[in-house]
Amino acid sequence: MEFVPYEASHGVPNIVVDGAPNPATVLALTHWPGYPQPAGLEHDLSAGMAMRYLDTPPPHAPAEAVTNNHFDQDGLVATFALVDPAAARAHRELLLDLAAAGDFGTYRDRRAARASMVVSRMAEAGYEDYAEFCGRCYREALPQVLDMLLDGERYRDLWEDEDAELTRSERALATGAVRITELPEHDLAVATATEEWIRSRGHRFGGREFEGVHPMALNNATRCVRVLFAHDRRYRYTDRYETWVQYVTRPLPRRRDLRPLAAALTALETAGAVWTAEAPDALTPTLDHTGESSLAPAAVTAEILAHLATAPPAWDPYTPA
Repeated sequence: MEFVPYEASHGVPNIVVDGAPNPATVLALTHWPGYPQPAGLEHDLSAGMAMRYLDTPPPHAPAEAVTNNHFDQDGLVATFALVDPAAARAHRELLLDLAAAGDFGTYRDRRAARASMVVSRMAEAGYEDYAEFCGRCYREALPQVLDMLLDGERYRDLWEDEDAELTRSERALATGAVRITELPEHDLAVATATEEWIRSRGHRFGGREFEGVHPMALNNATRCVRVLFAHDRRYRYTDRYETWVQYVTRPLPRRRDLRPLAAALTALETAGAVWTAEAPDALTPTLDHTGESSLAPAAVTAEILAHLATAPPAWDPYTPA
C-alpha cells in the first residue's frame, strides 16, 4: 500500500493504523481507546495488529492508502508493515520490539531500543503545522526503518547519548542504587533511589522526555503498570501507557483520577510542597509535586494505595467511541 498523510487521506479509501479513523477509513488497525479491534487481529500494539492483518486480512472495502494521524514508533512500524509486507514479515519480531520500545518503554533487543531513540530524535524537530510535519516524518522514516534496526551504527550520533543514559540506569538497578519493591496485588512498583543516585532521563514516544530512571530500564525491570519513583523525598507516580490503550495480553487495573489524591497530599504537607496530577485520559498520567516533600515514603505509598483502593475507575479504553 501507499502511505498518504492523514489530512490528504480524507478523500482516499484508507486503512488507518495506530490512530483515529477518518471519513474515508475502511479499516482501523489501532489499539487506541474506543475503537474495537477487528476479530482475530487483537494485539497490545497497533503494529502487532498490522502484522496479524498481513497473515489473515479480514474482509473490508478496497483501500488504496495507509495513514496515521501522529508520528511515533508504533505507528511507524504499523505503517511499514502495510507499505512493505515482505520486509515486515522477514523482520517481524525486531520491528515489534521497536514498536514496544516506543509505546511501552520496553525492549528485548538493544537494536530496537536504539532505533526507538532515533525515531524520537526525528520527532523533536520544530514545526508550525503538525499535520505537514507528521507526513514529512513518515516519508523520511519509512525508507530508513530497517536501516535504523539493522545498520544502527549509521545513526550513532542520534542514539549514543541516550543509550549511555539507559546503560547507567540499568547499572543502577543491577547494583541496587535503584531498588524496586513490587506490590502485585495493586499492580504497583515502588522504585527507590539511594542518596548517591544521579537522576537520569530517557525518551517516551516521539520527542517526549521522562526523568528519574530511563523508562526502558525501569519498565524492563517490572511488569507493574503503576510506578512510584522516590528519591530524596521527591516522588513521582505514573500510570504506564499500557493502561491507556486496549491491552489484550492480560487484564490491567483501571486508572483512577489522581487529581483528588494530589489535593489530599498537598493538605498533608507541612513545608509548602504542592502536588499536582494530570487527568486520567493523559497518555501517562503523572502525580508529582513542587520542591521537597515533608512526607515520608511510607506515608506517600499508603496514601496512594488507599486512593487506588477506594477511588472509582476513571478511564476505560474499551468503551466504544
